Amino acid sequence: MPARYFEDFAPGFGRIAPRAVLDSDAPWIDLNGQWAFRFSPTLRAESDGFQVPEFDDGSWDALSVPSHWQLRGYGRPVYLNIAYPIPLDPPFVPEENETGDYRRVFDLPDSWQGVPTVVRFEGVDSCARVWLNGTELGVTYGSRLAAEFDVTAALRPGRNVLAVRVHQFSAGTYLEDQDTWRLSGIFRDVALLARPVGGIRDAFVHADYDHATGEGRLRVDVDADAPVRISIPALGVHDQSAGTELRFPAVRPWSAEDPHLYEAQLATGSERVRIRFGFRTIAIDESGVLRVNGRRVVLRGVNRHEFDPDHGRTLSREAMRRDVELMKRHNINAVRTSHYPPHPAFLDLCDELGLYVTLECDLETHGFEWSHATMWERNPSDDPRWQAAYLDRIERTVERDKNHPSIILWSLGNEAGDGQNLRAMAGWLRRRDPSRPIHYEADRLGEYTDVLGQMYRPPAAVARIGRGQLLPRETHYPARAGSGDPADDPRNRMPFLLTEFAHAMGNGPGGLAEYARIFDEYPRVQGGWIWEWMDQGLRTRDAQGREFFGYGGDFGEDLHDGNFICDGLVFPDGTPSPGLLEYAKVIAPVRIGAGPEPGMLSVENRYEVLDLSHLRFTWSLAREGVELAAGTLPTPQLAAGEHGPLSLPPPARQAADDDGDRGELWLTVQAELAKPTDWAPDGHVIAWGQLQLTAPRHDRADDTPVAPHTADRIITLGPGRFDHATGSLLDLDGLPLQGPTLGLWRAPTDNDRGWSQRDAAYWKDRGLDRLRHRTVSVAPDAHGLTIVVRSAAAAVACGFLTTYRWTSDGTGLRLHVHTEPVGHWPERGDDFADTMVDPDLPPEEHREMVRRNTSRSLARIGLDWQLPADWSQVEWFGAGPGEAYPDSRQAVRVGRFRATVDQLQTPYVRPQENGNRMDVRWAQISDGSDAIHVRGEELFHFSARPWTDRQLAAAGHQSELNPDPLVHLHTDHAVQGLGSAACGPGVLPQHRLELGTADFTLNLTPFHRS
Repeated sequence: MPARYFEDFAPGFGRIAPRAVLDSDAPWIDLNGQWAFRFSPTLRAESDGFQVPEFDDGSWDALSVPSHWQLRGYGRPVYLNIAYPIPLDPPFVPEENETGDYRRVFDLPDSWQGVPTVVRFEGVDSCARVWLNGTELGVTYGSRLAAEFDVTAALRPGRNVLAVRVHQFSAGTYLEDQDTWRLSGIFRDVALLARPVGGIRDAFVHADYDHATGEGRLRVDVDADAPVRISIPALGVHDQSAGTELRFPAVRPWSAEDPHLYEAQLATGSERVRIRFGFRTIAIDESGVLRVNGRRVVLRGVNRHEFDPDHGRTLSREAMRRDVELMKRHNINAVRTSHYPPHPAFLDLCDELGLYVTLECDLETHGFEWSHATMWERNPSDDPRWQAAYLDRIERTVERDKNHPSIILWSLGNEAGDGQNLRAMAGWLRRRDPSRPIHYEADRLGEYTDVLGQMYRPPAAVARIGRGQLLPRETHYPARAGSGDPADDPRNRMPFLLTEFAHAMGNGPGGLAEYARIFDEYPRVQGGWIWEWMDQGLRTRDAQGREFFGYGGDFGEDLHDGNFICDGLVFPDGTPSPGLLEYAKVIAPVRIGAGPEPGMLSVENRYEVLDLSHLRFTWSLAREGVELAAGTLPTPQLAAGEHGPLSLPPPARQAADDDGDRGELWLTVQAELAKPTDWAPDGHVIAWGQLQLTAPRHDRADDTPVAPHTADRIITLGPGRFDHATGSLLDLDGLPLQGPTLGLWRAPTDNDRGWSQRDAAYWKDRGLDRLRHRTVSVAPDAHGLTIVVRSAAAAVACGFLTTYRWTSDGTGLRLHVHTEPVGHWPERGDDFADTMVDPDLPPEEHREMVRRNTSRSLARIGLDWQLPADWSQVEWFGAGPGEAYPDSRQAVRVGRFRATVDQLQTPYVRPQENGNRMDVRWAQISDGSDAIHVRGEELFHFSARPWTDRQLAAAGHQSELNPDPLVHLHTDHAVQGLGSAACGPGVLPQHRLELGTADFTLNLTPFHRS
């Protein structure tokens, strides 16, 4: 069969050479808006003539441009991570290829007659064939890359018809296997641009900064067919010839912390172009440290897909600005544009507000990795027939965005294996723009890139890389010859960046603080980008009309990857998740803690450029969570990278001398903005720290315990009434608290289910989600009540034996719990070892990883209680206000907090364990009148839910959760951390809850307020 235009190794035809986005005063016509649209679920015959002006499209639908047709009622969205949505038969695609035909009528103003003109498409997924007035302009691949066609010869006076045929799949699909929704259509802007004779076609700004002298050097290379003049009023440049180097003895450099921009005007006799630029220099020093303007930088970043829950990858400028402002307000300083160039307006915002950008090419071929017995067989990255397409993609990426000072690294793409075409891309890039280093994670040997990027390495491996201990491994890399000496490996002399880490899927990620410490310790380890910025849940409704955020499988797809698309730090509606709050605290640019001597605080300025003069330091002193005093501290005079002492406020020093029996005394110090910025208001908190000044003694009163008595099958002990057969608490002085039962399970998080941990499967195999409880004995005595219960699941031999010892002083109850495992608890399967092979991991480190992750763990050890649903008001003294877990606790502070049971829930897109509060001293639950006070003799955890954990685990979406008539209260002695095992490392050893015994004590007191 003859070749079809959308099944070609070549990168299309007809486009003019790519160029930068220029802010020109030349006329332009916005072609966004309503277009006539015709949809076909399969290929449509190419001879129906829809492209000619005389074609009658009166029966067609109307579709907004830009948009995705799958989100406007045509076809359906599909989510796949690695697998392709088509058979692997490059460059061919199946006949079942959704096709959208577009027509747009516009009138050409009389003033445009004879003016050279181009039509510009900012993004069309996946392939477009374009006609103007029946004249074919060409074909373009590269969904997220701009394409321009010269339309001068095809334009007519008055009425013109632009026609575009878009296919869902094309040869380009094989190069665009990104982990995101597969959505089609003209999804970015379309415009008609006048290109005046004697105008400016392109410009390349080179603005370097010498950090040693403060000098700025500027050269603007201009592509124009007329003399070009340049003016920069802020630098005293007025109407000078462009193209020559200009030197300025002192300029203000651009950085993410201080994103200072200058404005230049380029002018010919027929066109003026405005360019905003910043002076900055990126370099890698002889020790392998990445520097911006001479300063080491740590990229505290996120990977960002373009996403909106209603519009997919079609984002308004307001939505883009919200993204950038939210990043800045949470101390994020870097973004990797995974895995394609974003809308150019997003990069303008990064320039303006200050983010370091790694600009990634529109390239991923991940689906070839697992498609054959031989990894990466037939991968386009090493097929010379695809080389022109690869070079076309990197050229269009770089040429469009080369003038953005925010871009400090170019990335060749993502998860496209290795091969000659990637090397060719790197070679072209070095020739075109040697001023920026090159990143590409799959260059595992550092042969053609400048920074070493790796994904999901655990902290121990990252530390080893920081120590320069990567070794050539001939067993995995036979092409490399090496002595086995780390000094021979060039990767040990490159900056190291975590291309993706801390997979933020569902409840998590855990372990961020451990990574941050390594970034501090090893100069070459310079941060990275969390996967990812936003949960990509599409807003939809179920059959009952209930709104929810959909993920893979919710749209009738044959093949999908479920909720793996919901792995962001921000919920689909833009609400920050607890994971984002944790990240903001961990990467805060100011650290406040205990000083080197009593009466002092320590303040560390972790900014890379700024001093602290833009901040205001405030303090609050609280005893038992009740504020005693507050005020302002002098702002420390610390330059970037410095640290120093700060005196405690006098009220804090005085209160600290008081007797600790009056309650815990905590000082909280905040560093907040002293004046508004472009991204946050005055008073926005940048960083905070807490210092515990006194700790109370926990001596128990020697009250004489009361004896229980039994009547009518009820055992009464102080205010408690117990079932004489099971020993269960029936009520507390008439208040409806029932329980407890032993709890060892939680509704699995996405990380609990993860490939590198498998805890959820282990818990399920042990039946921890379906425990049955058998009362072994109920034994009243003169001093209290002892109850022994065995807890285990059907068909399982292992379980726990728990002794509940109840005593009372007559006004409350004291419960001491001793619980221990009984029976045989097997370790997890040895097959785990095969899943964790790491080519750079020494054998002993691999064995230790396997040992850790085949050990026996529990989700939690604690007690489950029940109360009526109207007992929904909670107050506690402990860590808050938000949820926290052992490896995700930096964002919470000690205080006194209040919430309803509903407010304690975190609405993860896929329901799972959430809402745990840590380090609780006491908690009180109330119906608004009466209350039950729970105090731990050790710090404890609590959570309260309007549904059971099993109901939580069974729900696929928040809309499926229906409240019970009960509140389910958990008071836990210990819980396991979160980790990042959905795609990365599991829970670190220090945060795992290993199988073992536990002893803990709670005191329960009833309060009647009516």
